[in-house]
Amino acid sequence: MGKVIAASIALPVVAAILISMVLAAITCLIHEERSIYLVLMEGDAHAFRQEPSMDQHSSTMHINSEASKTHEHLVSSHDLFLQSTLDTGSYNKLHSYKHIINGFSVHTTPSQAERLRSGAGIKLVEKDRGVKMMTTYTPDFLSLPKGIWAQEGGEKNAGDGVVIGFVDSGINPFHPSFAYDPMLPFTSNLSRFEAACMTGPLFPPSSCNGKILAARYFSAGAQAATTLDASKDILSPFDADGHGSHVASIAAGNAGVPVVVNGFCYGKASGMAPRARIAVYKAVYPSVGTLADVIAAIDHAVLDGVDILSLSVGPKEPPQDTLTFLNIFDISLLFARKAGVLVVQAAGNQGPASSSVVSFSPWSVGVAATTTNRKYPSSLLLGNGSILNGVGLSGPSFGNGSVWHKLVLAKDAVKIKGTSPKTQEYIEECQHPEDLDPKIVLGSIIICTFSAGFYNGTSTLGGIINTVKALGMEGFVLIANPSYGDYIAEPMPFAFSGILIPRVDDAKVILQYCEEQTKRNEKGTATEFGALAAVGEGRLASFTGRSPIVSRFSSRGPDIIDIKKNLADVLKPDILAPGHQIWAAWSPMSASEPLLKGDSFALLSGTSMSTPHVAGIAALIKQHNPLWTPSMIASAISTTSSKYDNLGEPIMAEGLEVNSLFPATPFEYGSGFVNPNRAVDPGLVLSSEYADFISFLCSLPDIDTGAVAAATGEQCNHPFANPFSLNLPSVTVSALRGSVSVQRTLMNVGNTTETYLASVMPPNGTNVCLYPTWFTLTPQGVQDLEIQFSVVQPMQNFTFGEIVLTGNLNHIVRITLSVLALSV
Repeated sequence: MGKVIAASIALPVVAAILISMVLAAITCLIHEERSIYLVLMEGDAHAFRQEPSMDQHSSTMHINSEASKTHEHLVSSHDLFLQSTLDTGSYNKLHSYKHIINGFSVHTTPSQAERLRSGAGIKLVEKDRGVKMMTTYTPDFLSLPKGIWAQEGGEKNAGDGVVIGFVDSGINPFHPSFAYDPMLPFTSNLSRFEAACMTGPLFPPSSCNGKILAARYFSAGAQAATTLDASKDILSPFDADGHGSHVASIAAGNAGVPVVVNGFCYGKASGMAPRARIAVYKAVYPSVGTLADVIAAIDHAVLDGVDILSLSVGPKEPPQDTLTFLNIFDISLLFARKAGVLVVQAAGNQGPASSSVVSFSPWSVGVAATTTNRKYPSSLLLGNGSILNGVGLSGPSFGNGSVWHKLVLAKDAVKIKGTSPKTQEYIEECQHPEDLDPKIVLGSIIICTFSAGFYNGTSTLGGIINTVKALGMEGFVLIANPSYGDYIAEPMPFAFSGILIPRVDDAKVILQYCEEQTKRNEKGTATEFGALAAVGEGRLASFTGRSPIVSRFSSRGPDIIDIKKNLADVLKPDILAPGHQIWAAWSPMSASEPLLKGDSFALLSGTSMSTPHVAGIAALIKQHNPLWTPSMIASAISTTSSKYDNLGEPIMAEGLEVNSLFPATPFEYGSGFVNPNRAVDPGLVLSSEYADFISFLCSLPDIDTGAVAAATGEQCNHPFANPFSLNLPSVTVSALRGSVSVQRTLMNVGNTTETYLASVMPPNGTNVCLYPTWFTLTPQGVQDLEIQFSVVQPMQNFTFGEIVLTGNLNHIVRITLSVLALSV
């Protein structure tokens, strides 16, 4: 009896304990903050594309029913794995990756992610790092109209037959840069491309009009990462931001589209390849961007059959716990390359810091940004006759029929009565109209100061514009603060007179003049304003000065292997292209930039802008040479580039200090400034394919071959002796001790036999010998070039040189050398 009683008492106790344990576990799960994780599994996604070869016209194989069944099987296997591994209700699968990689993304807790790492068949598990955007005249600047455009039948044919995919913020389908002209129908057969048009808000079925060939959007990661704002995070391929439209029009926008902003025409815009088709893969939203969505977009772009993939978005930071080459994002780019897609990627906007590139891998083309020689000068004329130079895309000040207007310093226009200013310390920055006396500033030009609020991000140019509009001012002048130094001014279009004066010396002239013309009472309060000013025309471009110059923001090399910044034997960035002050299409919604709301064009800077320049140029090369592989196109772009500016001098780069320039190196510009008209006919190319990239990975110092197998599914059966043995169109040796021999293999892609003479400019501290010093190649002929490096004097830093192969038919092939010579 006693035992029975004991049992009846014990059972409720045990049940209570079990219930409390379950509740504790659930509570733990509830309180654990969820994150997005990217998962790579064993087993390949069955490829239906393969990299093209010289005897293969199309790089795309259609999906058959068996492949479709395989994809369905992969999705089911991902679902079953999650169901059997993770707790019910603890996760939400976002995407299945099933075309170029076998994996998925999932929104779950850290503890559940640990279960994934130990699961059977798991290769890699990474926490999503998030993504960011890397943010008319350039066809002429690159000499396209008289060069390759003319060869391809003019702007009405340039890029025809090539599909460029854009993974970005979507596209504005109503923009004239993407309109279809029924009088100029497309004639190229693109049956290889699997077009799909996802519709939704602001994106009707007619959006895919032939110019826009396909459009998809991916939002599962974004929706898991945050609560989306329905007013701007549009769930369709429509571009609410403007960034995606901007980059798409740079690469493939229609030719001759008038650029009109605030009623003024700034010229006509044309894409690099105006007849190329556009495939849109929206994966970034105004509120958030995730790698989960970006990888899903890349997966589908390759499935659809794009020829070129333009990536002006990328990870916010390097991977934390794996090699830069072996994270899931870069592995997805490797498999895109394996499928025959040329990947063009923004180098990043973290310059001028060294090793700041976010395009790491040798299988993608990393693009740095440069200026052009187009500038928009403006001027401020003071009542005493002084003329000061500045920047501002606005017309001259002719309000009320007068050129001259009262010039008022913001801090002298503060309301004396009533409530005190909202931000007394920032009153000089003109952010709050309620702080200023409308009787003083009405019809005047107000002087705002670039002070602490602008440096810490609390003050904006938009704040000034709102103040000017609210109080009926004629315009504004934003001057540098002598206490902070010069600031960097970029031209922005203003609907009224406005000018940025970024130099302290000029600001002092303005302040002194104002003080001389302002009367004050015994308390120091301004009582009379005698200063006058006029803003000059700022919308007319001038085309003078040195260019190209590597932009300050453009990320720099050397390339790195891991988060500890161990150096890689890969030259990054790869190439330099225009990325500073680029006019291109925009979305009037302009969800992330209120200053541009209502505009259909924007003038922006960033490696986001330089990247589609190269993608469009690659499309022109692909059109001219349809059998070329991505490696051949990348090689042609690199070996025909220039290291000299328009003055015939070595390219310079902007430094950290305003207006500072220093001689650029390949770690700023890669192989040099892109030259599309030479790249279409390079003479020789250096080619690396998928198996070579695996051999490269297997040769990395102290590499865990299991990590390579886990990431790629390939065994390290044929590693290179050194990573620099990869047949790139450059040679980078990050630790040269004693001597070493490097080989490069060259192929003649010309139509005739040509003889080349080899010469070399060795990097400082080294001796470089070439074997052979001359050779003759028939069409499609191949030649190995042995390059022997020897340390002559150890150096503290990298030094640079180049190999020049000069053909008797006027082809010139340049191979950039970057070497760090060390003592033995």
